[in-house]
Order: sequence, then C-alpha cells, then structure tokens
Amino acid sequence: MDRCKPENAMNLPKAPAAFTTAPAPISLRQAWPFWLKMGFISFGGPAGQIALLHEELVERRRWISDARFLHALNYCMVLPGPEAQQLATYLGWLMHRSWGSIVAGVLFVLPSLFFLIGLSWVYLTFGSTALVAGLFAGIKPAVTAIVLQAAWRIGTRTLRHRLLWVLAALSWFALYVLQAPFPAIVLGAALIGAIGGRLAPQVFQAGASHAAKAGPHAPALIDDVTPTPAHARFTLAGLVKVLALGLMLWLLPMALLALTQGWEHMLTQLAWFFTKAALLTFGGAYAVLPYVYQGGVEQFGWVTAAQMIDGLALGETTPGPLIMVVAFVGYVGGHTQALLGPDHLFLAGALAATVVTWFTFLPSFVFILAGGPFIESTHQNVRFSAPLTAITAAVVGVIVSLALFFGQHVFWPQGMDGRFDVASAVIAAAAALALIRLKRPVVQVIAACALAGWALSVLA
Repeated sequence: MDRCKPENAMNLPKAPAAFTTAPAPISLRQAWPFWLKMGFISFGGPAGQIALLHEELVERRRWISDARFLHALNYCMVLPGPEAQQLATYLGWLMHRSWGSIVAGVLFVLPSLFFLIGLSWVYLTFGSTALVAGLFAGIKPAVTAIVLQAAWRIGTRTLRHRLLWVLAALSWFALYVLQAPFPAIVLGAALIGAIGGRLAPQVFQAGASHAAKAGPHAPALIDDVTPTPAHARFTLAGLVKVLALGLMLWLLPMALLALTQGWEHMLTQLAWFFTKAALLTFGGAYAVLPYVYQGGVEQFGWVTAAQMIDGLALGETTPGPLIMVVAFVGYVGGHTQALLGPDHLFLAGALAATVVTWFTFLPSFVFILAGGPFIESTHQNVRFSAPLTAITAAVVGVIVSLALFFGQHVFWPQGMDGRFDVASAVIAAAAALALIRLKRPVVQVIAACALAGWALSVLA
C-alpha cells in the first residue's frame, strides 16, 4: 500500500487515475531552485505569498497536504515576525531538515533585500525630483487601500461568527484608542480562544481543510497521515542545540557591534531595536509596522513619517516579505546619517540594511527549528486551533488600525487640522475597489495609482 494513503483508503472514492500515488521524493538539490523562484515572484504581501505557497506546494506540486499546510500556517500566525517567510522556512525544514529551512527561509528574503537596497538608493538620490514625487503621491493612497484589503481578506476567512467580529473590534479599540502593546493583545486573544475553545468549540474551531470540504484528495508527498519524519520529532537535546546555536548567532554580532562601535552607535541600536521587534511584535508584517514606526520615526528619528509610508510602498512593489520595509528603514538611517563618511553613503545604507535584516529574521529560524517538532506532534489536536483562531481574529483589528494610521497621514498630510487631500482619497477609493471588488493584482494597482499621481502632479 502506498505510504501516503490512509489505512482505510479502500473505503473512500478513488482519486483521479493521474493522482493515485504521491509525487516522487524531492531532494534539497531539486527543491532549492523552487525556493529561489519564490523569492523573486512572491508579490502581494503576506496574504498573497501564503496563497502562492499554497497554490504551488499543495495544489500544483503536492509536496504537502492541505491539512498539514494549514497546521504549519497556524503556528506561524501565532509567532512574532513575518508569517509567510516563517511558513516557507517551516515547510523547507519539514521536507529537508535544518538545511532545508535555511535554504527556503534565506532565499525567500534575499532577492527582496537586494531590490530594496537598490530602490532605497534611488529613492534618496532622486526622490526629490518631480517625477518620483508625483509617482509616490499616487502610491501612498494605494498603500492605504492595500492594508485595508489585507484586513478584508483575512477577516472574510476568519470572522465566521459574531463573537469573532467582537474580538476583532476589541483588538482594534485596544490598539488604536488605548494604544495597548501588541503582546498584550495577542496573549489576551489567545486566552479568550483557549477558554472559548472549551465553552463554544463551534465558534473557535479552525476552518475546514481541503479534504473536509472537497472529499478525498490526491496523495501528497507529506500527506495528512504521513508519519512525522525522524528529524521533526521532539528531543530535548535537539531543542538545546537549536537554542544554543541561535543565541550564539545573535550574541556574536551584537557583541562585536557593541564592543567596536559602542552601545549608543546607530548600528548597535538598530540591532537591538529590531531584535525586540522580531521577538515582541505579533500578527505578521502589518502588526509589526506600528511598532517600527514608533521606534524608527518617533524614538530614534531614523526615518520620517512620510519616508515610512514610502518605504511600505517600496515593500509592496517588491517580492519577498512585506516586513522587509525594515531594510528600507535601516538603509535610509545609515545613508542619511553617513555612518561610513560622506563618500560612502551607499555602503553605509547597505550595511545598516543588512544588519537590520539579520537581527529581524534570525529569531524566525530559531522559532521554527525549536518549536516545529512540538507543532508536528499536535497536528491532529483540535484544541490547539482555538487560540490560533482567536489570535487571527484579533490580527484583523490590528490591521484595520494600521490602515487608519496610514489614511490619517495620507489624507491629512499637514495634520488633522489641515486640509483634506481629496485627490489622495479618490485614488485610495479606486485602489480599494480594484483590489477588493475587481480582484486586481497588487502590482497592477500600485502601477496605475503611481501613474495617476504623476498625472495629477503634472496637471497641478
């Protein structure tokens, strides 16, 4: 009997003849070109990247089943940091051990880092020209619409009950009005989900998998009933090894920066601040951004509020995790403060962007390699899904608060007491219509809005 079929397969309707067996095993040498390709084509922010991973890995290649994919996604959603990159890291680890996680996770990020370093240089060098300023005048409203669309897409999949709507509203109120810290919101939602999962499991149960909705599915390389691989089983020695290696990879560069540059130096502060961002900000890229804004704009002054929105626009137009906007923050700070002297502005910005990227993404690899074995042991545990469902509902409120934050700065550029920018509002409304109603790709919408902003600047 095929190793990927359940023991009671004889009682189930047969899958199409072409898909009665699982795909042939894939080696890491065969898989790495796929992960590199994902690094170059993963546009659309976290929601789009997760959908692309699902389409490629579950539907087209059948490397993993839908249920196992969703279980991994639920774990990544509860972690602080970029969920799409963590999901790629998790799946690479599940298929090809630690080296698979490194290959998948690094290649998911690396192209975006190179793109953003180059675009950040263009932005600072030519951003004051009329052409670039006009393009960004159209892109900024589009970014507001994109964040709103993210809330819409996650909300329509997650908020299946009025209690979950209430939880999302409370999350928004706590963040936007009370300015509660992100960890408190996530932990509160997890507690509500844990209690609600026992009292009202029908409200907090995870969405049905593909198999449950569509009947028996074609076997996958890692199927619903495929035993957990030996490397993915929990051992105390394995956990200690991962934590020790992760601590060393964090401590050595941090100590090097502190000893050679000093604690107050910008590179050291970037490393420390983005370590905290990676560890303390839950809910994915859209939830991290307000925290980065507080530190990067208000506390340290590495970027201005307008530059932060422009950086998000660049992040939306490049492949890779949206949280790569942190590389833009690092580049702009290093470039404008001339860390390596006035003759090496590009190198200073590139160095700062690389430092930020290292300290932002290193914890993600530790989370996956340390927590993955435990998560694999719970993939048939229904109680595990209830807190995750509640957290996802809370994240919807967090994203809505971010959309309002951006809208406030885009529609009232001189502050709430200043004039309302009608043109920006019209562009944002058109972008929201194109994204939510017409289902147009993000890159197309940003391009159209950029042209609209440029045309308005020419006519003004």
